[in-house]
Amino acid sequence: MIINFEEFKNKKVIVTGSSTGIGFHTALEFLTLGAQVIFHGNNSTDGLEEKILSKTNNKNFKVIKSNFNDLKNVNNFMNDAIKYLDGLDILVNNAGTMIGRYNLEKISESEFLEIFDLNAKSAYFATKKASDVFKKNNSGCIVNVSTISARTGGSAGSSVYAASKAFVSGITRSLVSELSPFNIRINAISPGTINTKFHEQYSSKEKLEATRLKIPMKRIGSPQDCVGPIVFLCSNTMSGYLTGQIIEINGGQFIS
Repeated sequence: MIINFEEFKNKKVIVTGSSTGIGFHTALEFLTLGAQVIFHGNNSTDGLEEKILSKTNNKNFKVIKSNFNDLKNVNNFMNDAIKYLDGLDILVNNAGTMIGRYNLEKISESEFLEIFDLNAKSAYFATKKASDVFKKNNSGCIVNVSTISARTGGSAGSSVYAASKAFVSGITRSLVSELSPFNIRINAISPGTINTKFHEQYSSKEKLEATRLKIPMKRIGSPQDCVGPIVFLCSNTMSGYLTGQIIEINGGQFIS
């Protein structure tokens, strides 16, 4: 087998939640590999275009701002992105966050639904829109971004977030039977503790250090640690027979 990164040249790629962290570095990598890329964000898109241009000479991208808590916005975003790209080859569902830590006795229905709408519903219906295009092309690739908490349940106050990401892991497996007849592959990555804005917001320095000491590799992951596995899963050369798989990226955290 010859690894051919030229396969991504001029591919049409959407990476949701790509204004920061894992999504940003993933979208930037696809851009560097010659793809046409849609960057997406909600509250952190200010200055994003300049940030992208400071890191690559490829100007074949567009930034689209959209609040994925509203399904109408998700559908409009996907329609606009696909129209701009004039098609679609790869969808990376990365949009999502914890929103807040909510214990069982305090969480309201609206808070519960806000978390599920952003993390679960948006990924499902973005996949639905993408699959409409992929089915016509008889080709397509979807990579979902789940989390280690989908398996472990997460720490106190993150139960609904963990459950919403477990839904993402679930559809990664359950949609295989529907999508495979159309030559559409769907996989996921499941990052462990990654040094992103997420943990700046929802984890204390003390909590992160305690976690780091339990990880066999003795370090917190970086967003770049997740980019390679995503690109791998999007490569027909390297992973053309992989579908319904979830790659754990956690420095051996399950072994601790």
